[in-house]
Amino acid sequence: MARSTLYQQVAGELRRAIYSGELGPGAQLPTEMDLMDSHEVSRNTVRLALAELENEGLITRMRRRGSFVRDRRALLMRPQDELNSAPGVVRREAFADAVTKEGRKPGQEIEVSIVQPPEEIATRLQLEERAVAVVRRRLRYVDDQPYNTNDSFFPYALVRDSEIARPADITRGANRVLEELGHRQVRVVDDISARMPTPEEAARLQLEPGTPVVVYVRVGFDLDDLPVRVAVSVLPADKHLIRYELALS
Repeated sequence: MARSTLYQQVAGELRRAIYSGELGPGAQLPTEMDLMDSHEVSRNTVRLALAELENEGLITRMRRRGSFVRDRRALLMRPQDELNSAPGVVRREAFADAVTKEGRKPGQEIEVSIVQPPEEIATRLQLEERAVAVVRRRLRYVDDQPYNTNDSFFPYALVRDSEIARPADITRGANRVLEELGHRQVRVVDDISARMPTPEEAARLQLEPGTPVVVYVRVGFDLDDLPVRVAVSVLPADKHLIRYELALS
Protein backbone atom coordinates (compact mmCIF):
# COMPACT_ATOMS: atom_id res chain seq x y z
CA MET A 1 0.00 0.00 0.00
CA ALA A 2 1.03 3.61 -0.50
CA ARG A 3 2.31 5.28 2.65
CA SER A 4 -0.51 7.89 2.56
CA THR A 5 -3.10 5.09 2.53
CA LEU A 6 -1.44 3.38 5.49
CA TYR A 7 -1.30 6.43 7.75
CA GLN A 8 -4.90 7.34 6.87
CA GLN A 9 -5.94 3.80 7.80
CA VAL A 10 -4.20 4.07 11.18
CA ALA A 11 -5.74 7.50 11.77
CA GLY A 12 -9.17 6.19 10.75
CA GLU A 13 -9.13 3.33 13.26
CA LEU A 14 -8.06 5.64 16.08
CA ARG A 15 -10.68 8.19 15.04
CA ARG A 16 -13.43 5.57 15.17
CA ALA A 17 -12.27 4.51 18.64
CA ILE A 18 -12.48 8.11 19.83
CA TYR A 19 -15.91 8.83 18.35
CA SER A 20 -17.34 5.52 19.61
CA GLY A 21 -16.18 6.24 23.14
CA GLU A 22 -13.80 3.30 23.23
CA LEU A 23 -11.12 5.94 23.84
CA GLY A 24 -12.81 8.51 26.05
CA PRO A 25 -11.72 12.03 27.01
CA GLY A 26 -8.33 11.94 28.73
CA ALA A 27 -7.59 8.37 27.61
CA GLN A 28 -4.06 7.66 26.49
CA LEU A 29 -3.58 6.29 22.99
CA PRO A 30 -1.36 3.26 22.42
CA THR A 31 2.33 4.14 22.23
CA GLU A 32 4.02 4.69 18.88
CA MET A 33 5.73 1.31 19.28
CA ASP A 34 2.42 -0.43 20.03
CA LEU A 35 0.80 1.17 16.97
CA MET A 36 3.77 0.17 14.81
CA ASP A 37 3.46 -3.44 15.96
CA SER A 38 -0.34 -3.71 15.76
CA HIS A 39 -0.56 -2.14 12.29
CA GLU A 40 2.78 -3.40 10.98
CA VAL A 41 3.82 0.06 9.82
CA SER A 42 6.80 2.35 10.25
CA ARG A 43 7.27 4.96 12.99
CA ASN A 44 6.94 7.72 10.39
CA THR A 45 3.55 6.33 9.28
CA VAL A 46 2.34 6.33 12.88
CA ARG A 47 3.54 9.89 13.41
CA LEU A 48 1.72 11.06 10.29
CA ALA A 49 -1.49 9.44 11.58
CA LEU A 50 -1.14 11.08 15.00
CA ALA A 51 -0.38 14.46 13.41
CA GLU A 52 -3.61 14.22 11.42
CA LEU A 53 -5.65 13.53 14.56
CA GLU A 54 -3.91 16.39 16.36
CA ASN A 55 -4.71 18.77 13.49
CA GLU A 56 -8.36 17.71 13.73
CA GLY A 57 -8.35 18.64 17.41
CA LEU A 58 -9.04 15.08 18.57
CA ILE A 59 -5.84 14.43 20.51
CA THR A 60 -3.10 16.21 22.41
CA ARG A 61 0.49 15.04 22.06
CA MET A 62 2.76 15.55 25.06
CA ARG A 63 6.48 15.11 24.82
CA ARG A 64 7.74 12.09 26.77
CA ARG A 65 4.17 11.35 27.95
CA GLY A 66 2.35 10.24 24.82
CA SER A 67 -0.88 11.12 23.07
CA PHE A 68 -4.20 11.70 24.84
CA VAL A 69 -7.81 12.14 23.73
CA ARG A 70 -8.93 15.73 24.20
CA ASP A 71 -11.93 16.58 26.34
CA ARG A 72 -14.47 17.73 23.75
CA ARG A 73 -17.31 18.48 26.17
CA ALA A 74 -19.10 21.31 24.39
CA LEU A 75 -20.88 24.20 26.11
CA LEU A 76 -24.47 24.47 24.85
CA MET A 77 -25.24 28.03 23.78
CA ARG A 78 -28.80 29.09 22.97
CA PRO A 79 -28.60 32.58 21.43
CA GLN A 80 -32.38 32.98 21.38
CA ASP A 81 -32.43 32.84 25.20
CA GLU A 82 -30.23 35.92 25.63
CA LEU A 83 -33.09 38.40 25.37
CA ASN A 84 -35.84 36.21 26.83
CA SER A 85 -36.84 36.00 30.47
CA ALA A 86 -40.05 35.12 32.24
CA PRO A 87 -41.95 37.98 33.91
CA GLY A 88 -40.74 38.59 37.46
CA VAL A 89 -37.61 36.47 37.01
CA VAL A 90 -34.27 38.14 37.67
CA ARG A 91 -32.22 37.76 34.53
CA ARG A 92 -28.59 36.63 34.85
CA GLU A 93 -25.80 37.26 32.39
CA ALA A 94 -26.37 34.75 29.57
CA PHE A 95 -22.95 33.06 29.59
CA ALA A 96 -22.90 32.56 33.37
CA ASP A 97 -26.43 31.18 33.23
CA ALA A 98 -25.57 28.66 30.49
CA VAL A 99 -22.46 27.44 32.33
CA THR A 100 -24.20 27.17 35.70
CA LYS A 101 -27.07 25.14 34.19
CA GLU A 102 -24.51 22.49 33.22
CA GLY A 103 -23.19 22.30 36.79
CA ARG A 104 -19.95 24.00 35.86
CA LYS A 105 -18.23 27.11 37.24
CA PRO A 106 -18.24 30.34 35.19
CA GLY A 107 -15.67 33.11 35.46
CA GLN A 108 -14.40 36.06 33.50
CA GLU A 109 -11.83 38.83 33.27
CA ILE A 110 -13.24 42.20 32.20
CA GLU A 111 -11.50 45.17 30.62
CA VAL A 112 -13.51 48.30 29.80
CA SER A 113 -12.24 51.11 27.59
CA ILE A 114 -13.35 53.94 25.33
CA VAL A 115 -12.13 53.39 21.78
CA GLN A 116 -12.53 54.46 18.20
CA PRO A 117 -13.88 51.10 17.04
CA PRO A 118 -12.77 49.21 13.93
CA GLU A 119 -14.53 50.31 10.76
CA GLU A 120 -16.69 47.16 10.65
CA ILE A 121 -17.97 47.80 14.19
CA ALA A 122 -18.52 51.52 13.57
CA THR A 123 -20.55 50.68 10.45
CA ARG A 124 -22.69 48.14 12.31
CA LEU A 125 -23.35 50.70 15.09
CA GLN A 126 -24.05 53.40 12.49
CA LEU A 127 -21.61 55.72 14.24
CA GLU A 128 -20.66 59.08 12.80
CA GLU A 129 -17.07 59.60 11.68
CA ARG A 130 -14.63 59.68 14.61
CA ALA A 131 -17.37 58.78 17.09
CA VAL A 132 -16.21 56.59 19.96
CA ALA A 133 -17.65 53.52 21.64
CA VAL A 134 -17.42 51.81 24.99
CA VAL A 135 -16.06 48.29 24.65
CA ARG A 136 -16.29 45.62 27.32
CA ARG A 137 -13.67 42.97 26.53
CA ARG A 138 -14.11 39.70 28.36
CA LEU A 139 -12.06 36.54 28.57
CA ARG A 140 -14.51 33.97 29.85
CA TYR A 141 -13.73 30.80 31.78
CA VAL A 142 -15.41 27.47 32.46
CA ASP A 143 -14.04 25.51 35.42
CA ASP A 144 -11.02 27.85 35.50
CA GLN A 145 -10.13 27.12 31.85
CA PRO A 146 -10.21 29.86 29.15
CA TYR A 147 -13.28 29.15 27.02
CA ASN A 148 -14.06 32.10 24.77
CA THR A 149 -13.76 35.84 24.32
CA ASN A 150 -16.57 38.35 24.04
CA ASP A 151 -16.09 42.00 23.02
CA SER A 152 -19.25 44.10 23.30
CA PHE A 153 -19.32 47.58 21.74
CA PHE A 154 -21.85 50.27 22.71
CA PRO A 155 -22.26 53.85 21.43
CA TYR A 156 -20.48 56.02 23.98
CA ALA A 157 -23.16 58.72 23.92
CA LEU A 158 -25.73 56.09 24.89
CA VAL A 159 -24.01 54.41 27.84
CA ARG A 160 -21.38 56.86 29.14
CA ASP A 161 -23.06 57.40 32.53
CA SER A 162 -24.13 53.78 33.08
CA GLU A 163 -22.65 50.61 34.58
CA ILE A 164 -21.68 49.52 31.08
CA ALA A 165 -18.89 52.13 31.07
CA ARG A 166 -17.46 50.91 34.39
CA PRO A 167 -14.90 48.09 34.76
CA ALA A 168 -16.99 45.75 36.88
CA ASP A 169 -19.14 42.69 36.34
CA ILE A 170 -22.83 43.37 35.64
CA THR A 171 -24.57 40.41 37.25
CA ARG A 172 -27.88 41.02 35.54
CA GLY A 173 -26.16 41.62 32.19
CA ALA A 174 -25.58 44.65 29.98
CA ASN A 175 -28.80 43.96 28.06
CA ARG A 176 -30.84 44.72 31.17
CA VAL A 177 -28.91 47.96 31.65
CA LEU A 178 -29.76 48.95 28.09
CA GLU A 179 -33.44 48.31 28.91
CA GLU A 180 -33.18 50.56 31.95
CA LEU A 181 -31.70 53.27 29.72
CA GLY A 182 -34.76 53.02 27.47
CA HIS A 183 -33.14 50.96 24.73
CA ARG A 184 -34.58 47.48 25.04
CA GLN A 185 -33.41 45.30 22.19
CA VAL A 186 -36.33 44.03 20.14
CA ARG A 187 -34.45 42.69 17.12
CA VAL A 188 -31.06 41.10 16.59
CA VAL A 189 -29.01 40.16 13.55
CA ASP A 190 -26.54 37.29 13.93
CA ASP A 191 -23.58 36.58 11.65
CA ILE A 192 -21.69 33.32 12.22
CA SER A 193 -18.48 32.38 10.42
CA ALA A 194 -15.52 30.07 10.96
CA ARG A 195 -11.78 30.55 10.53
CA MET A 196 -8.45 29.66 12.06
CA PRO A 197 -7.48 31.74 15.13
CA THR A 198 -4.98 34.56 15.10
CA PRO A 199 -1.77 33.94 17.10
CA GLU A 200 -3.08 36.29 19.80
CA GLU A 201 -6.38 34.39 20.06
CA ALA A 202 -4.61 31.02 20.14
CA ALA A 203 -2.38 32.17 23.00
CA ARG A 204 -5.16 33.86 24.97
CA LEU A 205 -7.50 30.87 24.68
CA GLN A 206 -4.70 28.29 25.06
CA LEU A 207 -5.79 26.54 21.87
CA GLU A 208 -4.28 23.29 20.67
CA PRO A 209 -2.76 23.30 17.16
CA GLY A 210 -5.36 22.87 14.42
CA THR A 211 -8.32 24.15 16.47
CA PRO A 212 -10.59 26.45 14.41
CA VAL A 213 -12.77 29.14 15.94
CA VAL A 214 -16.32 30.27 15.30
CA VAL A 215 -16.78 34.05 15.14
CA TYR A 216 -20.27 34.97 16.29
CA VAL A 217 -21.35 38.61 15.76
CA ARG A 218 -24.66 39.84 17.15
CA VAL A 219 -26.09 43.31 16.49
CA GLY A 220 -28.98 44.41 18.73
CA PHE A 221 -31.57 47.00 17.69
CA ASP A 222 -33.98 48.98 19.88
CA LEU A 223 -37.61 49.96 19.26
CA ASP A 224 -36.49 52.79 16.95
CA ASP A 225 -34.46 50.24 14.95
CA LEU A 226 -31.21 51.86 16.03
CA PRO A 227 -28.22 49.56 16.70
CA VAL A 228 -27.31 49.77 20.39
CA ARG A 229 -24.84 46.90 20.78
CA VAL A 230 -22.43 44.84 18.71
CA ALA A 231 -21.09 41.73 20.44
CA VAL A 232 -18.23 39.78 18.88
CA SER A 233 -17.56 36.34 20.37
CA VAL A 234 -14.64 34.10 19.42
CA LEU A 235 -15.57 30.51 20.25
CA PRO A 236 -13.16 27.54 19.96
CA ALA A 237 -15.09 25.16 17.71
CA ASP A 238 -14.38 22.07 19.82
CA LYS A 239 -15.81 23.64 23.00
CA HIS A 240 -19.12 25.07 21.85
CA LEU A 241 -22.44 23.90 20.45
CA ILE A 242 -24.73 26.67 19.16
CA ARG A 243 -28.38 25.68 19.09
CA TYR A 244 -31.26 27.66 17.57
CA GLU A 245 -34.91 26.76 18.06
CA LEU A 246 -37.33 28.49 15.70
CA ALA A 247 -41.11 28.38 16.02
CA LEU A 248 -42.73 27.73 12.65
CA SER A 249 -46.14 29.26 11.98
